[in-house]
Amino acid sequence: MTTMARSQPTASTARRPRIGVDFHTFDGIFQGSRSHLLGVYREAVRTALDIDFVFFVGDPERLRREDPAFSLPNVTLVRMKHRSAFARLGWQLAWAQLRHRIDLLHVQYRLPLLPLGPCAVTVHDVLFETHPQYFSAGFARMARWTGRWAARHARLLFTVSDYSRSEMMRLYGLAQERIHVTCNAVDSSRFLPGRQGMDLVRRRGLTPGRYLCTVGRIEPRKNHLKILQAYALLVEQHGPALAQHGMALPPLVVIGQRDFGDQAVFDEVRRLGIETQVVFLETVTDEELPALIRHARVFTYLSLAEGFGMPVLEAMACSVPVITSNTTALPEVAGDAALLVDPEDAQTISLAMARLMLDPWMSADLGRRGVEQAARFRWTSAARSLVSAFRQHFNLEPPLEEQPQPWPDHLAPIQQRAPSYRVLSWPNAA
Repeated sequence: MTTMARSQPTASTARRPRIGVDFHTFDGIFQGSRSHLLGVYREAVRTALDIDFVFFVGDPERLRREDPAFSLPNVTLVRMKHRSAFARLGWQLAWAQLRHRIDLLHVQYRLPLLPLGPCAVTVHDVLFETHPQYFSAGFARMARWTGRWAARHARLLFTVSDYSRSEMMRLYGLAQERIHVTCNAVDSSRFLPGRQGMDLVRRRGLTPGRYLCTVGRIEPRKNHLKILQAYALLVEQHGPALAQHGMALPPLVVIGQRDFGDQAVFDEVRRLGIETQVVFLETVTDEELPALIRHARVFTYLSLAEGFGMPVLEAMACSVPVITSNTTALPEVAGDAALLVDPEDAQTISLAMARLMLDPWMSADLGRRGVEQAARFRWTSAARSLVSAFRQHFNLEPPLEEQPQPWPDHLAPIQQRAPSYRVLSWPNAA
């Protein structure tokens, strides 16, 4: 482990808190915890110039190159070799905590086995407690043990939604003030309405505005089977109505890497006879993902359980009408800006797809609502919550009140609110 960049020492360095952050997810696949760490710490290091941050990451040069915030004077990047989770939690992080004089170590989900100092932990969800059927038995047992240990022994405890906080309070007997919520958000410079990226969509053989889209690892919890069944019903029951309106049946684009249980999804495509109408994209670049979401006609995210649900927020930020589940944290994220449906009911999901295909006013209205709803979730707000907890922990004086942040320039004002679409219960698609 070698230090790659260090802030210049000053006379007050010894008195400045040093917060270490396990940043190993930056070097891995694109997932919610990775996006959360990048988003919240990109703002935190700018907000808390009175705190020194030490990031333990596999590729410091790439992090510094891709995000200039991690080159600020109060940021140190330390190269930490990738090792197994057991090695990282067993000794690697504890040794880094000692060697780099870390006053508080921030980790995700679980604490080091033998920490050499105080720790903060972000528990993104406790689905391993409430929905163990979507995990292997061994993982669920391990996660329950480490999750309960972390919830009870971390000096600071964070989570990403009010839903996850309420579940942690219920399961672990914790007081509400014990858990700080640092909600997820989206990068509004990437996920935004407009025509950007149409060429990237066409290179994938797709026509902008003429496909349905879903995003998520191909595993049982993401509920691809019901999405496929709903799409097959759309083909069977609503194809003629679409043809009457001069619409060709749009393909279904499934963006996500294969995971456990993935074979059942491909078997279902063959069973339903929709092989030529479903497009699987297992490898999508960081540049392509916003474009593919932005130019979808309808975005579906019918996960059976989520601690937050980042793809819903990303699609809404792009002004794409969204269909999502009425379970766990997803209603909290969607608000009244999406169609909320029973994720187990393929008929209702299919009806929602048809309504958004056939009703341009509803689609446009939900698109406007989605932009407004997504704007309520800001990394600056999450960072303020994070830094406020750090300052309380270290008994630091809070800074002067920050001025409210303006909306990004691309967000047009919402002129009018229409009735809520929180529950989908139309008797037919006509």
